[in-house]
Amino acid sequence: MTVVRGVVEHGDERGRTLGFPTANVQLVDDQIEDGVWAAVVRIDSGQWAVAAVSIGRRRTCYAQEGIKLLEAHLLDFSEDLYGRKLSVVLAVKLREQQNFSSIHALTEQLSHDVVATRRWARQHHPWLVVPGTRQSDNDAGTWPDWARTAPRERAEILRRAFDLVTARVEDFALLLTLEMGKPLSEARGEVAYGAEFLRWFSEETVRDYGRYLTTPEGRNKILVQHKPVGPCLLITPWNFPLAMATRKVAPAIAAGCTMVLKPAKLTPLTAQLFAQTMLDAGLPAGVLNVVASSSASGISGPLLADPRLRKVSFTGSTPVGKRLMAAAAENVLRTSMELGGNAPFIVFEDADLEKAVEGAMAAKMRNMGEACTAANRFLVQESVAAEFTRKFAAAMGDLTTGRGTDPETQVGPLIDAGAREDVHALVTAAVAAGATAVTGGAPIKGEGYFYQPTVLGDVPNGAEILRQEIFGPVAPVTTFTTEEDAVRLANASEYGLASYVYSRDFNRLLRVAEQIEFGMVGFNAGVISNAAAPFRRRQTVRPRPRRRLRGHRGVHHDPIHRHRRSLCRIERPENGDG
Repeated sequence: MTVVRGVVEHGDERGRTLGFPTANVQLVDDQIEDGVWAAVVRIDSGQWAVAAVSIGRRRTCYAQEGIKLLEAHLLDFSEDLYGRKLSVVLAVKLREQQNFSSIHALTEQLSHDVVATRRWARQHHPWLVVPGTRQSDNDAGTWPDWARTAPRERAEILRRAFDLVTARVEDFALLLTLEMGKPLSEARGEVAYGAEFLRWFSEETVRDYGRYLTTPEGRNKILVQHKPVGPCLLITPWNFPLAMATRKVAPAIAAGCTMVLKPAKLTPLTAQLFAQTMLDAGLPAGVLNVVASSSASGISGPLLADPRLRKVSFTGSTPVGKRLMAAAAENVLRTSMELGGNAPFIVFEDADLEKAVEGAMAAKMRNMGEACTAANRFLVQESVAAEFTRKFAAAMGDLTTGRGTDPETQVGPLIDAGAREDVHALVTAAVAAGATAVTGGAPIKGEGYFYQPTVLGDVPNGAEILRQEIFGPVAPVTTFTTEEDAVRLANASEYGLASYVYSRDFNRLLRVAEQIEFGMVGFNAGVISNAAAPFRRRQTVRPRPRRRLRGHRGVHHDPIHRHRRSLCRIERPENGDG
């Protein structure tokens, strides 16, 4: 019996040797979830030890049945106030020393042990992912075998998934409503929207064209192929739990990548139903892996440090996105970031005001305003501002607020109490600065995190509500005099994703679109997201924290799930023969 004692830090750098009084131990992988600490360590004798310790409950180390690597008893442990560092004393009995005739034999044995460990982990702790050797990672259904599947096979899986999601619309819609509160009508719309990514990329999968070209000097030929990037970490937000998952997963499957999908802690169930639907559609087990947790960093941190990861895609807040980009830089990972939004909605004096109000309702109130593409600032030319504001407020005031499961409901609750407090703080500050609450302007009393659909008039240009993403059913209206003023006000933001312009003058629409610094511009339209269209911020000289692609570029272009390589150079013989 060997006693191993020392301090193990949760999330410590993999491969770092920790000093122990009685043994040298390398922490290979570990995780803390729901009061259970799981660790994979390598002891100086070369043996692998896998243990799961129930913190503060039972002083027991679970030995994996059939592994024969470790028999363990927890003698003592302590943890710091934050649960990030564990001092453990384990009494372990190692497997009898075995002599392996070759490295290959040792690798085979370790591979068998790790597969058995995974089987045990799935049975007792489904959240525990035990890393294997690169040999074991080549099992069917994982990278790189998945990358070698025929494009047609991947395409048909995505098409079957589209059919299944569409057929299960009511199941998905109800789950979406129960998880994040959106009305059933909105939820059904998200199911249709999310399913379109599966259909679109099923069609794009087989259109993975490379290039064959002559070098400029004419002596060589170059053959360029697209190759899957590799394992991807996909982190999705709570506001569109299904659509954000399909938007990220579908192009990864089309390209031949494996994935770890980390849903938001507020909406984990939709991702689970989606993953089951993908299995039902024929996706091999292990290609899509859903890991839900109350600690996002507890998942992303170890995965970003893993040298096997090739890409991270994140939709969420700007501060978190910056931290992920910094962490991704350590291993020079590809990144796709969709962060904050502050979309302007510009109404010129020659616009059809009835259509402008209709578009404003769609652009503002989709998902209760909890959308990155939601119209956040309404810039209206002075001569029509009063009429537009009056009609807009009347339409907002007619909306029915209530439980999402009520068929009559048009506006559901915000995601939580903190979100409602943030929205109300922006409204309160705007009114204090001189804005007028034309309709709404306060939380709705009673159960739930409801907020009145609100239109604020006469909002001063310096108001905080014009600079921050509101993420709620609040529409601040401010005015401009000239076209140049409209462009200047629209560009007065660090964000640059979506924008909306209403005018009957097509030349003006094109002129303004060339000047405003946003990746997507809606001409007389309040809904502009589409699976076939690129979804991205506009690249400018100023830092705008967004980078995201969709459409056919979501499969083929470097930032997403494929990279290009020059496969070969073919020399042309000097005499022209051959």
